[in-house]
Amino acid sequence: MSFLEVTSFLFDGFVISFLIFAVTLLLGIPLGLPIAFCSMSRFKPVKIVAKVVVWVVRGIPLMLQIFIIYYVPGLLFDYPLFSKVDRFVFLEWGISDAGRILAVLIAFVINYACYFSEIYRGGIESISKSQYEAGYVLGLTKKQIFRKIILLQVVKRIVPPMSNEIITLIKDTALANCIMVCEIIKQAKELAATKALIWPLFYTGVFYLLFVGVLTLLFGRIEKKLDYFRS
Repeated sequence: MSFLEVTSFLFDGFVISFLIFAVTLLLGIPLGLPIAFCSMSRFKPVKIVAKVVVWVVRGIPLMLQIFIIYYVPGLLFDYPLFSKVDRFVFLEWGISDAGRILAVLIAFVINYACYFSEIYRGGIESISKSQYEAGYVLGLTKKQIFRKIILLQVVKRIVPPMSNEIITLIKDTALANCIMVCEIIKQAKELAATKALIWPLFYTGVFYLLFVGVLTLLFGRIEKKLDYFRS
């Protein structure tokens, strides 16, 4: 295979990697906020449940979570849900790996929502209580204080840890190949197995480096725009 053919073949896999990345961000970032609020709730049962869920999800490796979500329905209920989704979507629309990708997306969204929730919680709790008190003195409601005074300061504080998690996310998409999803690493492995080409496996690093470079520049610009909060 020529260099261009290999690049095109790997790019097909990177599209799947990007899909996992994008959907995880789209769903995980907003989902993390209610989990964070539950973790800070004054209602103890809600707080305990939220903290236990976050502890379990953060404590179990993401690869194992993918295995659990994909295989457990078949093992416990004798109903291989995602395999059936795979077959149905392939027969109806000719799209392969739909069930496997769905299982990966569920695992990634839950996992990263829990990580994002801890970042949100840390950012919110880092704001001095005196700022809330000042807002009350000005006659603002609790919602107005959060929206007009607290929120932008929280955003400023969470951008660096969020950027680290998001950069880690694009690399973690490689874990999808543990259930044979055809992301970029799986594509490179296929070339090694069928064409005896090892170099594409190392070449995949270029795709990750370029994408991480774009993300780094993007987050750098966001941090500069929030510099007016610098103390």
